[in-house]
Amino acid sequence: MSFTDGTLFGGRLHYRQTTCGHRSGIEPVLLAATIPARPGDNVIEAGTGAGAGLLCLNARVAGLKGIGIERDPDLASLAADNFRANAAHGLMAIAADVNHLPLTCRFDHGFANPPWRSVLDTASPDLARQRAHRASSGLLSAWTTALAAMLRPRGSLTFILPASSLDECLFAMKHADCGAYHIMPLWPRVGRPAKLVIIQSRKDARGSVNLRSGLILHGSNGYTPETELILRDGAGLAI
Repeated sequence: MSFTDGTLFGGRLHYRQTTCGHRSGIEPVLLAATIPARPGDNVIEAGTGAGAGLLCLNARVAGLKGIGIERDPDLASLAADNFRANAAHGLMAIAADVNHLPLTCRFDHGFANPPWRSVLDTASPDLARQRAHRASSGLLSAWTTALAAMLRPRGSLTFILPASSLDECLFAMKHADCGAYHIMPLWPRVGRPAKLVIIQSRKDARGSVNLRSGLILHGSNGYTPETELILRDGAGLAI
């Protein structure tokens, strides 16, 4: 397995990832910005990959205790290396199936950037990328149920997903006893339909759907200033 060395938050965080297979985009950084964690909270991320989401959240909120779940043992080991390289002593990675978690503790926040490509889509020639991106039938529902079961009452559950998965996600959250939904569209540019959404709910909570104004990602000269504050400066994003 070969690696590339890079950074997150404009160089503040060292981030190593595999040369082939799944490589992190901006999604885990944006997702981490929306987690309403406080110092000392316990957080869990499903499908942590090389650990970008947890690293970004930990850099924004001091004193977190976090566990990243990754089914690929090599990626779980890489995430653990990234945590150590950034002195993120409260974070750890476990090689495990999200649906069979070897944990008994409860968490204040759970989040994920789940695989979403249909198994009917053209398969990637890169087997590792294919495994990371393609979702079997019922995966979103299963991940929602598994993460919700690990949350304390009023704990938050947050996903970043294609806009086309919104109905499925809301249905899954409702059946996992999560409510008080907040939805944030991520607009690629002004006037363009949102391809991605961030969806957040609370365990054992009630309330109607709250549609946020959203975030425009790109302007005429690259990322918008609001997006730059998140990607480069580690700012939070209220949802």
